[in-house]
Amino acid sequence: MRESRDAKRARARKIIRALKRAYPDAKIALDFSNPLELLVATILSAQCTDERVNLVTPALFAKYTSARDWAKADLATLERLVHSTGFFRAKARAIVGMAQALVERHGGEVPQTRDALTALPGVGLKTANVILGNAFGQQAIAVDTHVFRVSQRLGLARSEDADAVHDQLVDTLPRKEWTLATHLLTTHGRRTCTARKPACPACPVRALCPWPDKTRIR
Repeated sequence: MRESRDAKRARARKIIRALKRAYPDAKIALDFSNPLELLVATILSAQCTDERVNLVTPALFAKYTSARDWAKADLATLERLVHSTGFFRAKARAIVGMAQALVERHGGEVPQTRDALTALPGVGLKTANVILGNAFGQQAIAVDTHVFRVSQRLGLARSEDADAVHDQLVDTLPRKEWTLATHLLTTHGRRTCTARKPACPACPVRALCPWPDKTRIR
């Protein structure tokens, strides 16, 4: 029988409560000290682990300390510095273009609205929501690969499009916990509900999960 909207929302609240107990340390994994650093780190994190990004960013943040520094960065130098994060040419261009737009449109400051953020080169909905939720303390859901996978296994969303998954989660998860829910789902995806061989027998939300392909104790 198809789950009603109210029933899904009620189940979602139970899932969030259980994940809070399971992962009290859930938080963003990227290292940053200001909104601009987080914006750069999030761009670099595309198709790359946060751990790898955190190895690269200290040297970057020491060399480039303002949007104007990034906007004037030599592309070849920046490509070399971010090479290990993958897709280094595209990422370097995106960062420089983003910084130039910050200087031209926002006086070098990172804007605090979703529309202004997504209007920047290289910044999509996920990146904008990472910034809003973690740099500015707003409630925002960022659909990374873990949130995308886990939310669908849990039956909280269903789509092949990340933005559609975002919209469904916005409708399902409690608004006051959107940012925390992102961290909880990401942490659950990293530690338990992994892409391959998820640890279903040890899952803290197993009883609330309708996914039919659960793994068993061998």
